[in-house]
Amino acid sequence: MKTMTCKQLGGACDKKFRAKTFDEIANLAKMHGTEMFQNGDLAHINEMQKMMGLMNDPKAMDDWMKGKQKEFDALPDSK
Repeated sequence: MKTMTCKQLGGACDKKFRAKTFDEIANLAKMHGTEMFQNGDLAHINEMQKMMGLMNDPKAMDDWMKGKQKEFDALPDSK
């Protein structure tokens, strides 16, 4: 298991996510983001808007995802 925070994954807070794979941790972050959006959390909404800008450029989004995957892979296993 590895741990990353919401901020490390492009979010706005220090909530920690633990998962075995990058896909799992990305999904946890996505669910958290959806919840924060539904709650009207402005800090998270602002970060989501930045991510939407990345999504408009497929190469930039791919580069960002690859960078986060490398960051995840480099993390030590958490206990």
